[in-house]
Amino acid sequence: MGIHLGTNRLLLVALASVALALQAQLWFADAGFAKTRNLRAAVAEQRAQNEQLSRRNQALEAEVINLKQSSEAAEERARTDLGMIGARETFFQVVPLPGTS
Repeated sequence: MGIHLGTNRLLLVALASVALALQAQLWFADAGFAKTRNLRAAVAEQRAQNEQLSRRNQALEAEVINLKQSSEAAEERARTDLGMIGARETFFQVVPLPGTS
């Protein structure tokens, strides 16, 4: 019976060592919890970036639709972005005096 208890104890110690080694590998290995946590953070960051880009795309799509449907919107865009002056408009450029800003 003494040999049987010693064998069981040895088997228990071996199993505990294997379990401890597997836990250590799970916690500290490159493919363990740290990598999983980093990947989850990267996925969350990418989702936030995708949401931001989606909102930007929706705004651009609304602007494109507005430009296609309204000549006033296209004209306003040409005025602000390209400096367009209408046919019946007069352009005045105000130049500050030297020494005044």
